[in-house]
Amino acid sequence: MRKTVLAPLCLAVLLFSPLPGSCAEKCVQTEGEAVIVERDIPSAKTEAVARAKWAAIEQTVGAEVKSGSIVQNFTLVDEIIKTQAAGVVTSWQLLAQDNRPDSVFVKIKACVEPKQAQAAVSALALNNAVAVFIPAKRPAARPTDAYEESNLLSETLIGKLTDQGYRVVDVAPTGAADAAAIEKALQSGNTLTVRSLMYRFLSNVIIIGKIDYAVSTKKGEDIGYGLSMPLNHVTVRMSYRIVARDAKTGNAEILTAGAEQARGVAGSVEDAAAEGMKALAAKTAPLLLDKIASFIKGNIKRVSIQVAGVKDLDANREIKELLQQIVWVTDVEEKRRGEFVVGYPENSLYLANSLRQKGRFKIVDFTPYSLMLEWK
Repeated sequence: MRKTVLAPLCLAVLLFSPLPGSCAEKCVQTEGEAVIVERDIPSAKTEAVARAKWAAIEQTVGAEVKSGSIVQNFTLVDEIIKTQAAGVVTSWQLLAQDNRPDSVFVKIKACVEPKQAQAAVSALALNNAVAVFIPAKRPAARPTDAYEESNLLSETLIGKLTDQGYRVVDVAPTGAADAAAIEKALQSGNTLTVRSLMYRFLSNVIIIGKIDYAVSTKKGEDIGYGLSMPLNHVTVRMSYRIVARDAKTGNAEILTAGAEQARGVAGSVEDAAAEGMKALAAKTAPLLLDKIASFIKGNIKRVSIQVAGVKDLDANREIKELLQQIVWVTDVEEKRRGEFVVGYPENSLYLANSLRQKGRFKIVDFTPYSLMLEWK
């Protein structure tokens, strides 16, 4: 959900990786398993090793969201794993192999180049995956240096994003970042911190910010004419940035940055702060949603789809209707029988997966801008 003499990617890894010396090659032990099809044990072993290599890549980057959770039930992910792992895993050694009744299990030691690992993992990132991290400083009635990393505003925003169909990752519970690092990043304009979070959560968009409180007027405070304030007035201020990663260059781009504030009134400071956060969430959520929607719209690409086995116009019409039902497909243009062009903001890998899950298509081949299918 990005100025020092260090290389940018090395600094990004150093900020969040638990592994020492992150700019050097990393060697880790991982496991992989694959189903045996038609008693073909060698092929199952090859697939299991490929999965173990990918696990090594994810472990090196420190990915919190695994590729399998994004491409659920997706057989084509094996092809992506084999493609992306090539050249990233510099060497590997088979430590153990267990030929089970229905599968092959392997354990390997793999050495991975971190910079290339980051590039490989980011290939599976989604534009509609949003990472959110907006820690809130506790009200003045509590220690002023303490933060609540999960709070009413961030939870409200996450709920609104989820309702709009985005895949949202709440960074706070993972411990992948802390409020002090975020505050420093915001003050310095450093997007490297943000970029490292994107690698970890396979996201191309992150909302990052911090919330401060100030008690404007305390309950019981003299306001003149013999009157005292009956309630606490708390001002809640949020500074934030939405940063997106350019899928082509990998560079971080600030979509928007700003500061907003709202007030809350209640008997206690905590309740007044909560009321202020509710008002702030209602005020800022539409602005943030609009910026993210504009980013995704700007990344829509045209994907050519060729479908073999379409024998009549009724089948062609049915295929067009199925394409229009795919999540995040913006439009479908019918070129001729069995040929279509669709608008899609994500990797065509996910479009192929969605079509395969419809049960009427066989995936023949795919590239970033084209799919070849067979109509069942």
